[in-house]
Amino acid sequence: MTDTAPERRALADRLAKAGVLTTPQWRAAVEAVPRELFLNPGVFLPQDGGRWRPVTTVGTDPAEWVRIAYSDTSLTTQLDGHLTADQVRGPVTGSPTSSSTTPVTVVDMIESLEVEDGHQVLEIGTGTGYSSALMCHRLGEDNVTTVEVDPSVSARADAALEAAGFETWTVIGDGLLGHPRRAPYDRTIATCAVRRIPLAWIRQTKPGGIILATVGGSWHYGTGLAKVTVREDGTAEGRIIGRSSFMQARSQAALPLSGDLSARTAYADNAREAKLPPVLMEEWMPAFIAQLAAPGAQFVHAATAEGAQLLYLFDTERESFAEFTADGSSWTVRQGGPVALWDDIEEALTAWQAAGSPDITAVQLRITNRSHTYWIDDNPSLRWQHHVA
Repeated sequence: MTDTAPERRALADRLAKAGVLTTPQWRAAVEAVPRELFLNPGVFLPQDGGRWRPVTTVGTDPAEWVRIAYSDTSLTTQLDGHLTADQVRGPVTGSPTSSSTTPVTVVDMIESLEVEDGHQVLEIGTGTGYSSALMCHRLGEDNVTTVEVDPSVSARADAALEAAGFETWTVIGDGLLGHPRRAPYDRTIATCAVRRIPLAWIRQTKPGGIILATVGGSWHYGTGLAKVTVREDGTAEGRIIGRSSFMQARSQAALPLSGDLSARTAYADNAREAKLPPVLMEEWMPAFIAQLAAPGAQFVHAATAEGAQLLYLFDTERESFAEFTADGSSWTVRQGGPVALWDDIEEALTAWQAAGSPDITAVQLRITNRSHTYWIDDNPSLRWQHHVA
């Protein structure tokens, strides 16, 4: 086996230089835990045309494998909920469903968790088990409970944790419910994105305890890392502390839209020129604002047979849509259904711009058993309440 201690020290140096690795205890964990153990049996590397090239642990030059393992990137370890790199011989298509998140993101999150010696931590979404191993090294394996919904992912993570020297296990279950083995916990951390932070997580976290979770709508970007503190009355309050991108929790992930999109937009209630260009939603903070304003909407890119760009918003639960077509430097929007999706988003984006386009870290969050409420300053136009069904 290749000794990767130099690579681990170099990784720690890069993370410290980036400003995310700040405490000696976490640096010791980064230097001790071999990331390569948590990538078996291999990874998928992105290729042109939306394809993925499998690279397996066995059969890859050891120096190349170490270079991949310690690259500053997220490494996809599963496609379509079942496919691993050892099961194919050449490039394939598919959607990532499990990965080893980029180390800078992992370490930034666990540093933000503010753990102390003796803390009990609940992790939602074991994934490869790398972040679990870092926390086990820092706190001891008896103080870390990790939950994974996919049994095959869990089995690989358990094997990697054992190879790394940790006598721990992954709880199989619904990643949104957690597991009450040792509740209440001092800290709860989710390594998957959710549309809302489940009340089960709040109930399993001690008053004064911290929950870290990536929140947003059904988009794969434009999401934020929420850091909330649980209160004695069972509510939680905090703010968005930065941008964050994780795969969606499977039970909350929106199904991709398929079929003839034009048929979904055949009957519009109105059409007008858009006051703002819809491509604004391709930027991170505007995308986050759009998801606050229309939490059930999906943003879809398409093209006509002639190659002209088409953009859509669909809210399938509320049977509403917005279709955008470019006309020179302007855009026409057609809307249909009981909710004028673009009206709501456009109004929110206009208010956000008028307030000086504040960063995502200006967003505050309060969670009760009835709703999630987001707001920026005391601006009533920048306040959104999402009721819990």
